[in-house]
Amino acid sequence: MRRILCRSAFLIVSLSVAMLVWAGFSGTTNVVSAWAACLAHARINKPVPTVHFSQEGPASIKPVLTWTKVEGAVAYELELLTKPPKTPDKSATYPICFFSTKKIYVNGFNADLSVYLNEDSFYWRVRGLDVDGNPIGLFSDAEKVYIDRQQNVIQKPIPTSIFNQSTGATLLYPVYAWIPIAGAENYEVEILDDLPENPNGIVPSIHRINSALAVGFDYYDKNPRISKNAFYWRVRGLDQDGNPVGVYSDAGKFSINPNRHVTVATFGDSITHGGGSISYSPADWEYSYQYYLDFPSINLGKSGDTSETMVERFERDVLPFHPQYLIILAGTNSLRGGVTAENVIADLKVLKEKCLVNNIRPVFMTLPPINPDNIKKVFNEPTTPDWQEQMRLVNNFIRTQVHIDVASEMKYTNGILPSKLAVDGLHLDIDGKKKIAAAVNANWARITELARQSSIE
Repeated sequence: MRRILCRSAFLIVSLSVAMLVWAGFSGTTNVVSAWAACLAHARINKPVPTVHFSQEGPASIKPVLTWTKVEGAVAYELELLTKPPKTPDKSATYPICFFSTKKIYVNGFNADLSVYLNEDSFYWRVRGLDVDGNPIGLFSDAEKVYIDRQQNVIQKPIPTSIFNQSTGATLLYPVYAWIPIAGAENYEVEILDDLPENPNGIVPSIHRINSALAVGFDYYDKNPRISKNAFYWRVRGLDQDGNPVGVYSDAGKFSINPNRHVTVATFGDSITHGGGSISYSPADWEYSYQYYLDFPSINLGKSGDTSETMVERFERDVLPFHPQYLIILAGTNSLRGGVTAENVIADLKVLKEKCLVNNIRPVFMTLPPINPDNIKKVFNEPTTPDWQEQMRLVNNFIRTQVHIDVASEMKYTNGILPSKLAVDGLHLDIDGKKKIAAAVNANWARITELARQSSIE
C-alpha cells in the first residue's frame, strides 16, 4: 500500500530526496556507526546528532550529517548556520542560516558545502516535521562541524537496511534503503548471489541475479527471495542519461533460507510487511509489529496485497518454509477498494484450507480500523462508503476461527482509526504496531494450547 504513495502523491517528494548529497569520509566506519546509533533513539522528539567532526577529526567538504529519528516525523527541516542561532525554537534566517530545507525524508543529510561555505567550519541543527510540515518537538542543539577541504570525497550511497540482525528483521520481500548521493536522478539496485568481485566499482558484478531502477531512497523488491544461500545487494546512483554517478555502495547481506526451521510466519499486506509515518519502510524495523513479538518469526508480508493475491501466492511464498503457525491478516485493501465481505471471507476460507492441508495452523487476526479522510489526504484514494459494515462482517467471521482479536483493542470514536496511530490512515505507526504485537503476545499461550489440545484429540 505504501508504494502507491511513493509512486503518486509523493513522487515529487522522492525526486527532491534524490538530489541529496553524499559526502565520503576517508572510510565508512563512522557512517555505519552513526547510522546504527540512529536506530537506537527512534522515540526522541528532539533529534540528537549521531556524528561529530572536531578539529582533530574534520569532515570533508561534503559531510554526511545524521541524527536520531523523531517518532511520527514524516520529514525533517535542516539548517546550516554560520553561528549558533539566538532562537532555538524558530527557523533561522539569512545570513546566519546559509542553507535550509524541509525536504529530507530520512534521518540523514549529505551537504555539498562547496556551493555554500567559504569558511572552515559551520553549525547545523534539525527538527522533525509532521505531514503538514509543522514542527514535531524541538530543534536539535546546534552542532559545530570542522571542515578539511583536502579530504578525499567518495560518492556512494550508504545502505541503511540491515537485515536478519533483530527480531522481525527477515523479509521475504526485502526493502532496500539508502542515503542518496548528489547528482543522481535515479538509482540502480543490484541483487547478487555472492559478494561482488568489484566492491565500490562502477560496472555490474558477475554475481548479479537481478537489478531494478528506483527513485529516491528505497526500493521494494517485487520478487520473493528464497535460497539456502545468502543474498547480497548494493545500489549506485545514475544521472539523467543513465550514466553512473560515483560508485556502487558497500554490499549488504541478507538470508531467507527455507531449510531453517520456522515455527511462526506472518502473512498479509503492508500492515504485515511493515512501515509507517509515510516515509518509513518495512526495513525500519520499529514500524513492524513483528519487532515487538516475544518470539521469532519470518515476515511473508507483501505491500499492496489483497485477500485474493494472498490466495494466489500461498504455494509459492508460504509452503517453502513449512511454518507450524501462520498468522494471517488479510482483507483491508480488498474491503477499502470495494470488494465485498462475502468475497474476502471466501478467500479466508481458502487460505484456511490450504494451511490445514499442509499441516500449518492458521491464526487469523481481526482487521484494525482505517481512516478514510487521512487515506484520501495522503494517497488521494477514495474508500468505499460501506467499508465499516463490510469490515464488521469479515471480523465477525474471523472471530469464529482460531484468531487474535486485534480490532477489539482498537475501538475508537465512530470506529475511525485516530491519526496518532496512523498518519496516513492505513499503516499503523509505532504505537499501533505495538498494540498488534501486544495482542499477539497476550494470546499466544492460548493459541499454542489450542494446538496442543487438538493434537491430543
